[in-house]
Amino acid sequence: MIKIHTKIMLWRFSLSVPRTETIEENEFTEQINQLNMRHTQGKGSQTLGPVSPEPTTPSAHSPSHLHYHSKAQHRRFSMEDVSKRMSLPMDIRLPPEFLKKLQMESENSPLSKPLSRMSRRASLSDIGFGKQETYVKLGKLGEGTYATVFKGRSKLTENVVALKEIRLEHEEGAPCTAIREVSLLKNLKHANIVTLHDIIHTDRCLTLVFEYLDSDLKQYLDNCGNLMSMHNVKIFMFQLLRGLSYCHQRKILHRDLKPQNLLINDKGELKLADFGLARAKSVPTKTYSNEVVTLWYRPPDVLLGSTEYSTPIDMWGVGCILYEMATGRPMFPGATVKEELHLIFRLMGTPTEETWPGISSNEDFRSYLFPQYRPQALINHVPRLDTEGIDLLSALLLYDTRNRISSEAALRHQYFQSLEENIHNLPNTASVFSLREIQLQKDPGHRTSVFQPLGGVPSTLLLYIEVLIYKLI
Repeated sequence: MIKIHTKIMLWRFSLSVPRTETIEENEFTEQINQLNMRHTQGKGSQTLGPVSPEPTTPSAHSPSHLHYHSKAQHRRFSMEDVSKRMSLPMDIRLPPEFLKKLQMESENSPLSKPLSRMSRRASLSDIGFGKQETYVKLGKLGEGTYATVFKGRSKLTENVVALKEIRLEHEEGAPCTAIREVSLLKNLKHANIVTLHDIIHTDRCLTLVFEYLDSDLKQYLDNCGNLMSMHNVKIFMFQLLRGLSYCHQRKILHRDLKPQNLLINDKGELKLADFGLARAKSVPTKTYSNEVVTLWYRPPDVLLGSTEYSTPIDMWGVGCILYEMATGRPMFPGATVKEELHLIFRLMGTPTEETWPGISSNEDFRSYLFPQYRPQALINHVPRLDTEGIDLLSALLLYDTRNRISSEAALRHQYFQSLEENIHNLPNTASVFSLREIQLQKDPGHRTSVFQPLGGVPSTLLLYIEVLIYKLI
């Protein structure tokens, strides 16, 4: 794992910026200048009221405006006003001492300058961003080689959050995966991408504060006995493609799509997570490492050593995930690169110059001496997918990356035609479930489903019968 020195990392992570709506700097400057003019004109008269000749009443102005009163009174800031001007979430709980400090500063000196990056950073720190004491740990969710994830609560919003603590070595600093994850996520704002709320740095660890989601797609499959409703498969698939399309439009490759990295909350919202291996693709094409993507979801071109790849690297994994949701089992569970390729070729057919131009000159491919397998009909392996679903799956699993379907084209595929048409017109930050017509169904294999034991028949037997029925359809 490549790491950088802590001092460099300090500079990279100096901004603890919450992922919220932003106000353009020129808009903010204009608002401040208007307030300054009122303040200056007010000094020339005996009262500090608004310059408008119209009489003013408390109800005549928006509560988000800054009000001026007589000398005996102070200017009052509403939380809504401060939250909006500082690009903060509207559910933020601003500390009283911060509001008091803001009021004192505005009274002692005129607001003659726009909000600078440094002053905003200082204000965020005063509110509580970037501080460990702002978050309360509620329990451990998981632990890996470099990081531990805790369930936590934010004192600023009282919302549940996920705290990803990355251990720092004094001499080596922060892992490059952490730098990558932060640098990309702070600029990605989408309903189907996990939100990074805050960054906390101490001498011993770097903590990334994410929105909390209850489970991931792997856990979801386990909980429903690997037997999902095909309607739910379609809704999850659409959300996956929607978030991925947003990344690809910004030339960002995820490079590690798998069920464990697709988080799901109690509403059924699916979000892309773990951008540690993600990269912003440069132009012209840059060579990358081929040690990316978990083996089961790695495309054959990367398995055979390709380091010049683009967005199609993610689309192969999307196809594997679609298969896994529809069947309840991984598509190509190989233990080694050779075994992974063998499983792919046995099902999809050994590639030829027609299906994969240039493959015959690939040294790795020739060295393996694979048998000449003929492609099998996917419908025989995924009987629960309809004709359009099989067509989409086939388009995702093409050997030739130039012909492999894109995320944007996949969203418009006939497979999703049964969904509400307005689903394609949703704003990036809107959930698909904001449409009344989009709802999840009860999964047949879920432990709390309607398929309950009857007349003393064991539930496991009923589940087995259900699986047989679906396989026969």
